[in-house]
Amino acid sequence: MPGEGIGPEVSAATQRVLDATGVNIEWETLGARAENTDKATIGAEVLNASAIESVRRNRVALKGPMATAIAGGARSVNVALRKSLELYANLRPVRNLPGVKSHFDGVDVVIVRENTEDLYSGLEHEVVPGVVESLKIITEKASTRIAKFAFEYARKMGRKKVHAIHKANIMKMSDGLFLRSVRAVAEQYKEIEYKELIVDNACMQIVINPDQFDVLLLPNLYGDIVSDLAAGLVGGLGVVPSGNIGDECAMFEAVHGTAPDIAGQGLANPTALLMSSILMLHHLGEFHAAERVQKALIKVYKDGKHVTKDVGGNAGTLEFTDAVIAALPKA
Repeated sequence: MPGEGIGPEVSAATQRVLDATGVNIEWETLGARAENTDKATIGAEVLNASAIESVRRNRVALKGPMATAIAGGARSVNVALRKSLELYANLRPVRNLPGVKSHFDGVDVVIVRENTEDLYSGLEHEVVPGVVESLKIITEKASTRIAKFAFEYARKMGRKKVHAIHKANIMKMSDGLFLRSVRAVAEQYKEIEYKELIVDNACMQIVINPDQFDVLLLPNLYGDIVSDLAAGLVGGLGVVPSGNIGDECAMFEAVHGTAPDIAGQGLANPTALLMSSILMLHHLGEFHAAERVQKALIKVYKDGKHVTKDVGGNAGTLEFTDAVIAALPKA
């Protein structure tokens, strides 16, 4: 799903790199958004049914950025995709890239965000004129499921610590249920240190000393906010990957904006989607190809001669992509 704005450009660049690895991928290209969406469109109705069918059949997707209207307009395509496909786990590894200016070095933290409920359930209504109510939905099922994902990921990847992030001091029932569910799962993983932090304190702690964190486990809204905050530690959304994973299928995407001001000009940086494609290769079991792309990307950033303007260089999309392909280690 190439996406909108700069989406088709960064998607085409990423496909070129993946094809250059020799991995035998047969691409099926479809738009994610249904035609003629408007402000009344809700839920799955914003989605292209053919794209949903394709993801369910192929069980994996690569997706460029999609625009979301603010304070009106159609519902978010991004949220609708995750809910329709039951992609309940959002995985956001955050690490430094060489040469990208940031306030911290050596950042290595993984955000695990619940993806299907919380305030993103979209259950809102006007009680009376001037008063709107939004419902925050937290369930034991979803909280347990995402906790198991986080602890299994930590165990598989050799991570030593999981922090559950919450606001149970105020939302004692909803965030309280989330915490109780996570605590029950944590009991099954004694080798992994388990801690809890209130979300506002967690935000402060992350920007004071990110080294103290390993895996952060969060409900949907806090996860959305904290994952972007963490991306800011290493240079922004343009240099971090994202994966949305469920039991039946997975979708890997760039989470930066569509940048309509530079769309079609050959200036877009494909790094975020390229890094997301590395997560996709791991998901597909193509570990050698994933390692080759990772090494090529790091080499290009270390050299600094062919990086795009947003990270301090002068290269366009094509030059950057050519450089990554040229830097691929031999198979």
